[in-house]
Amino acid sequence: MGATNEDFYAKSPINKVDYLPREAKEILKSLASKWKNVLDPNAMEVINLKGAMTNEVFKVKWQTPTGETSQRVLVRMYGEGTEIFFNRDDEIRAFECISKSGYGPRLLGRFANGRIEEFINARTLLASDLRDPSISALIAIKMKEFHDLNMPGPKKVHLWDVLRKWLVEARKLASPEEVKMFHLDAMDNEISLLEERLSTTHQKIGFCHNDLQYGNIMIDEETKSLTLIDYEYASYNPIAYDIANHFCEMAANYHTETPHILNYKNYPDLEERRRFVNTYLSSSGAQPNGSEVEDLLQEIEKYTLANHIFWGVWGIISVPSLSQLWLIILFVLPK
Repeated sequence: MGATNEDFYAKSPINKVDYLPREAKEILKSLASKWKNVLDPNAMEVINLKGAMTNEVFKVKWQTPTGETSQRVLVRMYGEGTEIFFNRDDEIRAFECISKSGYGPRLLGRFANGRIEEFINARTLLASDLRDPSISALIAIKMKEFHDLNMPGPKKVHLWDVLRKWLVEARKLASPEEVKMFHLDAMDNEISLLEERLSTTHQKIGFCHNDLQYGNIMIDEETKSLTLIDYEYASYNPIAYDIANHFCEMAANYHTETPHILNYKNYPDLEERRRFVNTYLSSSGAQPNGSEVEDLLQEIEKYTLANHIFWGVWGIISVPSLSQLWLIILFVLPK
């Protein structure tokens, strides 16, 4: 998760300035010294924003002469072990390119284990917002714009290579009993079979977010404009996969006592999925015909299988005790 609105996440009232590394504090002081309405660049207030899943996220603010909050920035400290999942240099390149294209917060600074970003004055979506037809339509339009971004690097599918890389890491972490329990020895064949069945010549490839859950979408309540944040998993992939992932995320609520349990009764029904796809395809101006909508709908449903493997292997790597994961998987997999 990324730049978050302070009213959404619970936060500690204690100033967390000592939590930040020295390098980050020096960059923050340098930034604040350039803002004329900051009383004291050294007097920063650091608030831990809850809800981030792989990083620690802090809001930093300073006071103005009138006593009102002045400049605010967001500090992201990377979680330990997350380099298994993505290349931080690639993420930063994507972040900067997306920012320059006007689709995300500005990058204000980097330090050894994190970065400083522009603070977005917007509300992070709730799980229930994904079911609101008007918001869902905005997401479909924003996703199409994101997919059409011209990003650096080869415009090829990354999904299958990532899955195989993660599978190697999962096997390293698992005991022989856990390899057997999670069928990790058979998963190579599952991935290859899916790649063979789903890799068609007509599929559309775009720059995909790959983690478009509600916590990675922010809305400006006044303008009703959306901002997609957190590009750690972003890469070129089939657009059907990205939409499939978003549909699966409608079954999740990460702000409950059981955030790992997905309720697939909340998976969008056919009417909702068709409405989303129709909005997505028509957002560029041309009205899609019925076969275009139905073809993409079918492709999306097939890619839900790849999505389940993607986050299943992610979970095996992420959970400290793999023996605890079996009960989680029983709840997470769709019934």
